[in-house]
Amino acid sequence: MLLEAIEHRPKLNWASAYDTGTVELRIRTKRDDMQVVHVAAGDKYDWKTTRVLQPMKKLASDALFDYWQAFVKPPFRRLRYAFLLDDGDIRLWLTEQGFEAEEAAEPLRFFDFPYINPADVFEPPAWVKDAIFYQIFPERFANGDPSNDPEGTLPWGGEPTPANFFGGDLRGVLDKLDHLSELGINAIYFTPVFEAPTNHKYDTRDYYKVDPAFGTNEQLKKLVEACHARGIRVLLDAVFNHAGRSFPPFLDCLANGESSPYAGWFHVREWPLGVKDGIPTYETFAFERHMPKFNTEHPDVQSYLLGVARYWLEEVGIDGWRLDVANEVDHRFWRSFRDTVKTVRPDAYILGEIWHDPLAWMQGDQFDAVMNYPFTTAVLDFFVERKLDAKGFADAIGRLLAAYPTKVAEAAFNLLDSHDTPRLLTLCGDNKALMKLAALVQFTMTGTPCVYYGDEIGLTGGADPGCRKCMEWDEEKQDRELFAFYKRLIALRTGSEALRTGSFEIVQAEAGGKVLAYSRGNEKERFVIVLNNRSAESSALLTLGPGSWRDAWTDELADAPEGLLQLSLEPYGYRVYKRGACGINENERPFAVQQVKLKQHDVNGDHAHEAREHAEHEHGRHDGLAPGEPEAGNGVSGEQLNERAEHHAYNGDLQSVPEPADIKNCLSFISPCTNRSL
Repeated sequence: MLLEAIEHRPKLNWASAYDTGTVELRIRTKRDDMQVVHVAAGDKYDWKTTRVLQPMKKLASDALFDYWQAFVKPPFRRLRYAFLLDDGDIRLWLTEQGFEAEEAAEPLRFFDFPYINPADVFEPPAWVKDAIFYQIFPERFANGDPSNDPEGTLPWGGEPTPANFFGGDLRGVLDKLDHLSELGINAIYFTPVFEAPTNHKYDTRDYYKVDPAFGTNEQLKKLVEACHARGIRVLLDAVFNHAGRSFPPFLDCLANGESSPYAGWFHVREWPLGVKDGIPTYETFAFERHMPKFNTEHPDVQSYLLGVARYWLEEVGIDGWRLDVANEVDHRFWRSFRDTVKTVRPDAYILGEIWHDPLAWMQGDQFDAVMNYPFTTAVLDFFVERKLDAKGFADAIGRLLAAYPTKVAEAAFNLLDSHDTPRLLTLCGDNKALMKLAALVQFTMTGTPCVYYGDEIGLTGGADPGCRKCMEWDEEKQDRELFAFYKRLIALRTGSEALRTGSFEIVQAEAGGKVLAYSRGNEKERFVIVLNNRSAESSALLTLGPGSWRDAWTDELADAPEGLLQLSLEPYGYRVYKRGACGINENERPFAVQQVKLKQHDVNGDHAHEAREHAEHEHGRHDGLAPGEPEAGNGVSGEQLNERAEHHAYNGDLQSVPEPADIKNCLSFISPCTNRSL
């Protein structure tokens, strides 16, 4: 038992109120170190009557640790608790004071969750976990009203630059709502729409006015109403970290210097405002002189920006805000922002742009979610950069799931590309089969998926400005097969609660391997997703458990006698299997990988025709390669990997608690921080 690996942090993310009657508890141990973990919990004022010993479930694992989880229902909203750790040889209690050999008669030294105050319960909007977001960069989506085109607007479809315009507007979005509805989209995230001189609008001039090149405030309201009539939510982009250089209060500072009534609205290092040695004399976003940073500690700035947030919620009826550069704004302002937004609209979604660990913003008093770039990185490292094997990817996902409470994970904004990154298909080297695997993971993973406009029809593009191309509306030039794939994928997620909020479990992820299998499930249904992230055929033999399994993509009955499934996966192929209601016990781990066989063929050489024929004809409806699609990636010419078989078994039944080992004499000096193994 490695003591220094064991950790529990009260409150924060490892002891949180799941709802007004439930506390979610987590503890970390060394990977594969514990046979079983229990939590003893009860009311500190009535311990003997209320005390229960509850088993914990292994939530996830990463390269170093296992993370255990339990949901405890305190009878009076108060909870004292301690953990019973058992590695098969030694049993040990972890309390707030350290490790102890025996459970104390009274919980005075135990961890304390003082009270579940309803106001402290993290409660993201219920609709978010069911949302399928679609990000729109308005200037490049559709030109529905040429009369409002800026001067010098170029013909639609030209090569984008940081400064050119193509005439996209709100009317264009309204005209194309059928496209979104057909795809299955039920939420839109717009990049900024307020008046600004650039095409991206992140340098706001007027926060109360839609940019004239996009339309009018009234047109935005009509667009929101039209979206709502289709069941589509609308999220606007709030740029509250900084304004644009043409923002009137900043212009006043330029004109009047320190005597300006707005002098305190910005972080000024030196007057007059200017640029010295290439660096502005005032704080900006990323040294960008046209984007002066707000001083959000100033009461007038707070009043102004909170008024903006309230105005668009009340007057237009938007469903929430995406917050640009959210990590550079002070926490106190975001707490006031949340209070303002939730007072106007309790179910509004507050989404922060944070590229790093967002725990400080995810305590229930600021954001509902953040843009889940760590998820993006893990997916791209596995499928695109090839930095991770299947086990490395599984470890990365396990670490993400363990990092935040369940409700935070369910509301996470899972994206694979955006206006700030190269497009997914381009990242995949134009390998559509590889792109499909990444999208499959995105739509079957915990969290809320977002499609960047045009990905669904094969739009390509490198880094900004290449990722901001005009949307292609000529169906002859669209990839309609890819559109059908996204449509089917969205329908699969929308039609399954298990894929939206069900438990997650790794079924197979081998070190050095590229075959990944994982499950999502609840008490009604369970899915198993299997994919082959390699340019060679692979086969696997999986024990799925009892019940009738079907291919969720084709609805064909899976050939899985007694829950044993043998399958062959084409290069970049995948399968999605589903089992209906059959009394699944969520405390069980029903999947055990009995045997895995990996085979690699030279798909660029002698076996290329055979591999493609197998992909196109035997599994043509949901294979890794579209008919006639060239193989991307390099086979190992003339070689085959040695067949490997690995046996794993997991006993999902809770074991009875054994008698404690006699370790009293060696525990008097042990604490959670002791560098010692038992």
